[in-house]
Amino acid sequence: MASDDLDPTLAAALESGADESAGDNTEFTPKVQVHEVEVKTLEEEEEVVFKQRAKLFVFVSEDVYGDEVRKNFWKERGTGDLKLLKHKEFGKVRLLMRQEKTLKICANHLVSPGVELKANVGSDRSWVFTAADYAEEKLETVTFAIKFGSAENANLYKEKIEQAKKVNGGEADPETLPAVASDDAAPAASSAGAPAAPTDAEKAQIDKQIEERNKREEIRRDSIRAQSAVEDSDHDSQAEDVNEGGEARIKATVGDPAANSLADGVANIGLAGGRAGGFSETSADS
Repeated sequence: MASDDLDPTLAAALESGADESAGDNTEFTPKVQVHEVEVKTLEEEEEVVFKQRAKLFVFVSEDVYGDEVRKNFWKERGTGDLKLLKHKEFGKVRLLMRQEKTLKICANHLVSPGVELKANVGSDRSWVFTAADYAEEKLETVTFAIKFGSAENANLYKEKIEQAKKVNGGEADPETLPAVASDDAAPAASSAGAPAAPTDAEKAQIDKQIEERNKREEIRRDSIRAQSAVEDSDHDSQAEDVNEGGEARIKATVGDPAANSLADGVANIGLAGGRAGGFSETSADS
């Protein structure tokens, strides 16, 4: 079919399709323009002097939950990184903690020179203290309980708090609280090179520990073998005693089994007329 015989509308559509296949330069302009906004947390003017993951609780004296009135209980406020931040200009130290994922503030207050950390009963990883906190955007006195993952981290936190108390109270220079390495610097430091090889003294110490462990293992095995031998000997002695006792009871009740067997064998030999040798008595008349 020649192109002249096509319907004008179809011919126009085919031509338009050929133009679109050659290249689509259509541009769409969004109705709403979204611009990147810089969000400031006010931590930009501070440096981190302590940072550890912890779980935070607050003491609630009274709370209404539905129809229930609850009194004097601990309520979990969140889990996340607890930081001690020192202001770069003024040198004051504050405690800041945010919840994981949501980044909602759990605790936010200056470290008071009079704050006292008390060990939580039954735990060496937890501290209880009271502070004038501003986490709920209003100043209120809150009793906190903070729990770390290990006793070492808990003790380090107490050490840093004691230093921060002196700094905020004017008893110590802010430089006594140095900033810790940032998260970005940690991977670079770890990838700087492979761990150093152990020295000859360290190798000798490791070899000595291995040798001592092998000796202890050999002593343990010898002890197990000796104990097994004693148990086997006791078992054999008990079995012999049982057998001897059984034979004695049989002899006492039915006689000697060996003698009885011999008598039964003699009795079962074919005897003609009760005479030995198979001969029978004959009368004088015969």
